[in-house]
Amino acid sequence: MRAPLIPADWPYRAASQHIACKPHLWHVQALGAGPELLLIHGAGGASHSFRHLIPLLAPHFQVIAIDLPGQGFSQLGAKARCGLEPMSADLDALCRQQGWQPQAVIGHSAGAAIALRLAERRPLAAVIGINAALGKFEGLAGLFFPVMARLLAATPFVGQAFSRFAATPAQVHQLLTSTGSQIEPAGEAQYLTLLRRPSHVNATLAMMAQWQLDGLLARLPKAHTPCLLITASNDRAVPPAVSDRAAKLMPTTRRLDVPGYGHLLHEENAASVSTAILGFLAELGLLSHQSQDQSSGRDQTSQA
Repeated sequence: MRAPLIPADWPYRAASQHIACKPHLWHVQALGAGPELLLIHGAGGASHSFRHLIPLLAPHFQVIAIDLPGQGFSQLGAKARCGLEPMSADLDALCRQQGWQPQAVIGHSAGAAIALRLAERRPLAAVIGINAALGKFEGLAGLFFPVMARLLAATPFVGQAFSRFAATPAQVHQLLTSTGSQIEPAGEAQYLTLLRRPSHVNATLAMMAQWQLDGLLARLPKAHTPCLLITASNDRAVPPAVSDRAAKLMPTTRRLDVPGYGHLLHEENAASVSTAILGFLAELGLLSHQSQDQSSGRDQTSQA
């Protein structure tokens, strides 16, 4: 497989690498040093969604951000492997191949479900979900959206058509603001770049079509990996009530709500998210005293 070309202005492009691990060619960015943190984006996103969070975490950890198969700049090797089970298995295989032993996994939206499934496959010290998509579509949407995704995913050239005719700056702005978030123009431009890639659109549709959470949701009461679920009060894509319901089922889970932001909370307010993450990991003993002192010093400087 040929590695996709990454734009020159893509966040942290200098840290990008492509790693072949059957059946996919993964786009990975690794920054920082120390214990490993794995970052998993949500459906339709890419590692760029962590662009503001990475510099706040990299002083304390080696941060490994991946693009899911077919999305972003990862090359999909098998279209049937876009659901929760195969993606988590393939990601686990990538970690084993590379010798990665992440202490914690941070997942946004659907990435949080993948993080929890990964915690069932390998020992993790913590899982952190940002506006975690840990529920089903409700009502008629529960019937309509999965069926529509399967139809679109099976329709030839739908990705090409969408990327050519529907991926406009105005449409992307409307799509992002519909989640309750407001992000900077450069961030919107990066989403536009993704949506103009037919392979990205097709892989996102395939993920939606193959997405099944029943098994994972049924096992939540048995999930004993310490978990922090961070929500945003203005999230219109995955309301905080979804994390509320999941947290009540999970015996070692904590909830934290950040008021005034939407589904892309970590892109809007990375400072609050990083503070919550580092505090949680410090409580679990995953943050060195030196790192805690550095973080505290930065907080005091920012408050001065």
